Amino acid sequence: MGHCNCLILAALIYVASTQFIPPFTEDCRAEMYPPKGPTFKGAVSWYTVDLDLPPSKRWTALITDKKADLVSVIQAIKDLANAFVPSGRLIELVDITLPLMVDTLPNPYGDEIKGIAAVSGVPLGEVVLFNIFYEVFTVCTSVVAEDDKGNLLHGRNLDFGLFMGWDVKNKSWIISEKLKPLVVNLDFKRNNQTVFKSTNFAGYVGMLTGIKPHIFTLTMNERFSLDGGYIGILEWILGKRDGMWMSFLTRSVLENANSYEEAKALLAQTKLLAPAYFILGGNQTGQGCIITRSRLLSIDILEIDLKLGRWYVLETNYDHWKEPLFLDDRRTPAMKCMNQTLQKNISLKTMYDVLSTKPVLNKLTTYTTLMQVSEGKLESYIRDCPNPCMPW
Repeated sequence: MGHCNCLILAALIYVASTQFIPPFTEDCRAEMYPPKGPTFKGAVSWYTVDLDLPPSKRWTALITDKKADLVSVIQAIKDLANAFVPSGRLIELVDITLPLMVDTLPNPYGDEIKGIAAVSGVPLGEVVLFNIFYEVFTVCTSVVAEDDKGNLLHGRNLDFGLFMGWDVKNKSWIISEKLKPLVVNLDFKRNNQTVFKSTNFAGYVGMLTGIKPHIFTLTMNERFSLDGGYIGILEWILGKRDGMWMSFLTRSVLENANSYEEAKALLAQTKLLAPAYFILGGNQTGQGCIITRSRLLSIDILEIDLKLGRWYVLETNYDHWKEPLFLDDRRTPAMKCMNQTLQKNISLKTMYDVLSTKPVLNKLTTYTTLMQVSEGKLESYIRDCPNPCMPW
């Protein structure tokens, strides 16, 4: 039987690898902006989060609007969990164990999650689950580029839902599709002034994509590692809590750091629950970097360096000094398109073209965000990848 399994695996790898010839990998896209069909699924609505409100009240307006979509996603996650572990034992564990975890989360996140559960009617443990599974299931592409006038631009595709239920009929990932209606742009305000902006999934209190207008831009990509997020989360549940949740750290940095250098130091030095890539852009020439993190320390920082001809840095989900997994090489086509674009032509428009080229755009892509720090601009678009299209 083992030999048979190996043959099946070999056949799957062969089929997947042959898909990297057209039509799955395509020439660099052009004239995709302003976004329109068929890869554009819709605009993203804006909401305000008032940081002067008590944490339990901050998300009320948003969750009231998005309640049905949040319930739908969490039900789909439960259905998948029950498919993996029949008899409902896993969800029983979630409903009993994870509510106890909420009080161990750093302020203000536990109270915010409690508020979301209260407004949505979703059991508290299931809202906690929704807020922690991004630590272990996200694959993405992020790029920071400097144009020939010294302006910094930052773009990202958020790819989410790998192995989260493949819909054979529609050739799509079930959770990826369910998440799209939850994509929102948020304006976090204090004293009626914008502190930072982000693109988020409603009901999720951490940050994966954000801008501190005129100061820095920040995205987070997952870094696959044997010493991964599962271990950090398990340690947390068992009482070892000296690490920071990745998405809580990015939110804390967006909220509290007041310069590119301060943000860089916090992202590089804070102990984490899971390994990660932080992609950071500043507001001055040369300020753009990929911080490659283990749970304990910064392993590498790759910076924009115009003297070396490096006018952009680009990260998917593999260490930049290693070859990506051949079944999942989004880096090579993305870099090819950036290099074809040239520094003198880079703009939010041409960056969107790069992020619209398959397989950089794939069946997991839920949204594309474009940010320009000097203008304090963040714009997001819900994406679709019409067939033929790579699953990831």
